[in-house]
Amino acid sequence: MPVDPYIVLLVGTVGLAALFPAHGTGATVASGASTAAIAFLFFLYGARLSTREALDGLRHWRLHATVLACTFVVFPVLGLAARATVPVLLTQPLYQGLLFLTLVPSTIQSSIAFTSIARGNVPAAICAGSFSSLVGIVVTPLLAAGLLGNSGGGFSADSLVKIVLQLLVPFLAGQVLRRWIGAFITRHKKVLGLVDRGSILLVVYTAFSEGMVQGIWHQVSPARLGALLVVEAAVLAVMLAGTWYGGRALGFGREDRIAIQFAGSKKSLASGLPMASVLFGAHASLAVLPLMLFHQMQLMVCAVIAKRRAHDPAADADAADRSAGAEGGGATGSDRGAGAEGDGATGSDRGAGAEGDGATGTEASGATGAEERGTAGPRAGGGAEGSAAHLVQGRPQNRVLR
Repeated sequence: MPVDPYIVLLVGTVGLAALFPAHGTGATVASGASTAAIAFLFFLYGARLSTREALDGLRHWRLHATVLACTFVVFPVLGLAARATVPVLLTQPLYQGLLFLTLVPSTIQSSIAFTSIARGNVPAAICAGSFSSLVGIVVTPLLAAGLLGNSGGGFSADSLVKIVLQLLVPFLAGQVLRRWIGAFITRHKKVLGLVDRGSILLVVYTAFSEGMVQGIWHQVSPARLGALLVVEAAVLAVMLAGTWYGGRALGFGREDRIAIQFAGSKKSLASGLPMASVLFGAHASLAVLPLMLFHQMQLMVCAVIAKRRAHDPAADADAADRSAGAEGGGATGSDRGAGAEGDGATGSDRGAGAEGDGATGTEASGATGAEERGTAGPRAGGGAEGSAAHLVQGRPQNRVLR
């Protein structure tokens, strides 16, 4: 089972806050630094995220609508249903954190990684994760306002102002400046990634320090934490099953169902932690605990599922069918090429031109182009053989929703 090293750092940060919480002036400095770190985080999110790429993916609207419905409709409904576990299994503060977890947008990086491992529709996963992040900047606070209200230190008019100033304004500023700083951010992706993670650690330290000073952690017992894990496991199981079998019921192919499952069943730790700090203030330590636990759980479970999907016989059969179709197209194309030879120099010129068309079509269209050529027969054997070789060596990465 994979253990995210960053989770280890987060746990260490929680331990540091428990042993050495910030007091007095130190708490004021930590709070100010945390506020600046959150603003900088969302500035980087805005500068990194390609709005054009996300909007271009709207042509696959059925898939993206399904992922958004899972993220911002089905998940919150499950969160509301978990209210029945209070107070038998969960305390009210832990439930508030669980409910907040269900409102957070989907991940981008892990959704893409697991979709790729499982041999799914990677471009769809990229667009779905990006679009979810864009929508979540607005939808998550609105859902928090409607479902959390002022309970547990949740949403208020002051929280709305903080969200606009600390989250939305920096994000929009990053989007506006992306045209000029996008290349710089891409070149220094690794360094800025460390800044990202360091900023989140600072946010976690500040939140848990405030919780320690106010004695919030006395409300949590090992039994309650165990119950929280059970409830979260149930939520994750329902989402994983629902996205997979629901995708089939909606008529999506295997590759698209994989993208829907991994993008529609995850929650973003990077987006959720800063939002919780803004929304919950001193109560953020308990609010982010369910999200931290769920993040590690989803990584471990989805890693196992992705590996099994990669070795699914259906995936091998699908690839074999495509290769066979392309080879059949190649045979037809060869016959036509032989006929073209009888036409002399003119036929040869056409054959050469067909080979060029075949290579270009394969690179541009991937599996879809190969299927079309397999049905109608390419103009020459070279194009079909190029398509078949492309499919045999590896599955195309630019496959779109059918």
